[in-house]
Amino acid sequence: MNKRLGSVLAMIVAAGLLLSACSGNNGGNNGTNNAPTNNGAQTEGTTTEGQTSEGSSEPVPVKVFSIQETNIDLPTNKFTAFIEEKFNLKIDWELNPSDGAKEKRQISLASGDYPDAYILPQYIDQFSQADVLKYGKQGVLVPLNDLIDQYAPNIKAAMEAHPDLKAYSTAPDGNIYGLIAYTQCFHCSYPNKMWLNTKWLDKLGLEMPKTTDDFKKVLQAFKTQDPNGNGKADEVPLSGSIEDFGVRVIPFLMNGFVYDDDRNYLNLTNGKVESAAIKPEWKEGLAYVKSLYDEKLIDPGAFTQNAEAFKKIGENGDAQILGAGAGMHPAIFVNIDKGNKYSADYNPVPPLTGPHGQFATHDGGGVIPGAKFVITNKASKEAQIALIKMADYMFTPEGQTNGASGLEGIDWEKPGPDDKALGENVEAKFKPIPAVEGEAPRNAGWSGVAHFYMPKEYRDSYVQATDIYDPSGYERRLYNATLLYEGKEPQELFPLWSIWLDPTETDEASMLQTNIKNYIEQNALQFVTGNKDLNKDWDSYVQGLQDLKLDRYLEILQKAYDSSSK
Repeated sequence: MNKRLGSVLAMIVAAGLLLSACSGNNGGNNGTNNAPTNNGAQTEGTTTEGQTSEGSSEPVPVKVFSIQETNIDLPTNKFTAFIEEKFNLKIDWELNPSDGAKEKRQISLASGDYPDAYILPQYIDQFSQADVLKYGKQGVLVPLNDLIDQYAPNIKAAMEAHPDLKAYSTAPDGNIYGLIAYTQCFHCSYPNKMWLNTKWLDKLGLEMPKTTDDFKKVLQAFKTQDPNGNGKADEVPLSGSIEDFGVRVIPFLMNGFVYDDDRNYLNLTNGKVESAAIKPEWKEGLAYVKSLYDEKLIDPGAFTQNAEAFKKIGENGDAQILGAGAGMHPAIFVNIDKGNKYSADYNPVPPLTGPHGQFATHDGGGVIPGAKFVITNKASKEAQIALIKMADYMFTPEGQTNGASGLEGIDWEKPGPDDKALGENVEAKFKPIPAVEGEAPRNAGWSGVAHFYMPKEYRDSYVQATDIYDPSGYERRLYNATLLYEGKEPQELFPLWSIWLDPTETDEASMLQTNIKNYIEQNALQFVTGNKDLNKDWDSYVQGLQDLKLDRYLEILQKAYDSSSK
């Protein structure tokens, strides 16, 4: 995830919305919560204060490499003090700004001057699968298997309850070299949504589009019938951005023709890995998108502009001009704070039915392979035990909430009898306390640094307002929108986010992946804008993919998929 989406979600969090995809709140106090167990994972009493150092009363020193996030100071953080006392630790933080953090991490590892552990926000700089394998094989990363077996019952329970968590974490050699952030973000798992100006729809007497043809007719009406009523032809029927996953306009539109994963353009058919981008349906989908572009129904800037430019269209000051916006959520292109002008006007378009089906892009829901937490061979045995116990605490509802959101009493409280959980038929467990305008940063939680274990049932237990257009009900708004997309993915999906490649082929696959992805996206833009002709240039485009060794790339992925399936 790039910094722009992170900042959007940080804004949401500041409004008290602790269920955003990739960011947490910074609250806390010195209390605890006896939260109920989650999928059999233990809570109160699982870890014991002061016993990390095998009976020693002296705190165990640990050096930790991490990221300095906005409004959080980890050395003085309230949760840091809480966790140090609870597990008899003394943390020496090696903090780095988000920019350049990956390079600094790599330099520290290459130089041999690295810490006892790395604890990283997954969306800024976690270890890739290739990193995990490389440093695991070199002995730099300590296998966690025995530590988990002996000292981490909650991690064990979580892996038993969610086999995919274990699959994400276990390298091909059977070792667990690090822990991922298991965040089952429901609305993130269907990122390519479309949000339509239903105020304009109602004004023009139109219905919510169901098909690709319907959608085109709505955009034509937005362009020609002056829905904002200012007498000017200033409406932008459809726009998007090139920043972040889920904001580009092509994937939502392409899904009426062929499944578009918006990452690597892969399909899986009867267990065979295929490229969607060479299929006739892909060509047909590009022709449809081109027809919208040719009629000036798509903002040309959607293929080049950054997030700021996209939001300027959504928040245009003189008059509302945006008809439809591509995005995981509408806060990407309109403000959703109290008193917003336009937010409530944008509602989700269900996946469109096209000539070849009705699909919705689906992914791991915020789960990214690799590792956000690793222990290195610099850590003493006492430090290893203390660190795994600390991580194990994050796999309890209490620990995850205190760590990511802040301790009870400042950033969350126990729900009242009238509070409603986000999920249907789910008991409310945690109620966010919204930040007050002008309030100083609370600095009481670790935010993304503490994102370890947030399965759907945990996230669903947070209280959310029932007014979906109020900022305090924003997550419910996204949840409800995502229900329209749920189940519209193909029966077979290529799980690129979870498979482990052969270590000897990782570098080759990475190079092929980058070259092929860039080529597909560059040519899609050229076909849509008319710089290339879909009829005359299609065959040479396909040949270009073959020249980039598409078949070899698919061969490597097929091998990895077959191995993981076994």
